[in-house]
Amino acid sequence: MTSSELSNKRQGSAFARLRADYKATLKSMDTEEHIDLAFYRPIGYVWAVIAKKLGATPNAITIASIFLGIGAGVAFYYPNLAINLIGMALLVWANSFDSADGQLARMTQNYSRLGRILDGLSGDVWFATIYVAICLRENMTSEFFMAHTWVIWVMAVTAGLCHAKQAAMADCYRQIHLYFLKGEDGSELENSFALKKKLASLSWSKNFWQKLSLSFYTNYTLQQEATTPALQELRRTLAERFGSANKAPQSFRDAFRKKSLPLMKYTNILSFNWRTIALFCSLLLEMPWLYFAFELVVLNGLLVMMVLRHERICRNFTKALKDGKY
Repeated sequence: MTSSELSNKRQGSAFARLRADYKATLKSMDTEEHIDLAFYRPIGYVWAVIAKKLGATPNAITIASIFLGIGAGVAFYYPNLAINLIGMALLVWANSFDSADGQLARMTQNYSRLGRILDGLSGDVWFATIYVAICLRENMTSEFFMAHTWVIWVMAVTAGLCHAKQAAMADCYRQIHLYFLKGEDGSELENSFALKKKLASLSWSKNFWQKLSLSFYTNYTLQQEATTPALQELRRTLAERFGSANKAPQSFRDAFRKKSLPLMKYTNILSFNWRTIALFCSLLLEMPWLYFAFELVVLNGLLVMMVLRHERICRNFTKALKDGKY
């Protein structure tokens, strides 16, 4: 083998290792969104590698993303395209950090429930800031909203509540899909019973911040469970039949994954990317209120369809289990 061939072989081997290391930081190809794979995940991987070398933790990256997201929201207050473009760049930067924290956690095996709570909180803080900025901006620039100040605030609060529900259910369906695809180690699926038990073991005087964050997270999980009665019945049936859902036979896991997979594209639409595209378009059109309309009409319609379809899938699998088909 010539020196040139040896060099090419080494380069190919190094590239293969890099590619393998990068893929190991992804949750799964089933649940990854095309825009993320083409843009945010590669950038997030670079940030994660830098953070690992600097000794930064995933939670530190998440906290940094919160400040970037707040900066984006402040920039959207101004009816100035140049400042709005800076805000868009800050929001993209914040989301690349949001990608990086999870990739770093998988790279270093540094997982924690606090990290998951912070990760969810970061997006809430970004968009809470953005909603307030849009309301103040519309009340300052729009004749209609200046005359009817309360309208934009009602839209914002309603859209914010819907946003929280959309994000929670998208997360729930991704986690149950990952649970049957990769098992407990590959999913962050929780149940309220275990969380309540953990919460009861903590003291407000000795574990104030931990108990406070876990209280919010338990309520978050309870809301997910309340919206998915058929899914919870399926989980109970699996536990009764096999001892735990994690011990379900591979044939069941494969069949559930096949039915669940088409819904993953809807969970991605309800997450960051398409929501942000709608936000950026509304800002470029100088009609930020259109973003609230998009959340209230388009994303809520998608949410209802997704929940109904997933619940039907779960009812069918519960019936199949009770009929002894698995």
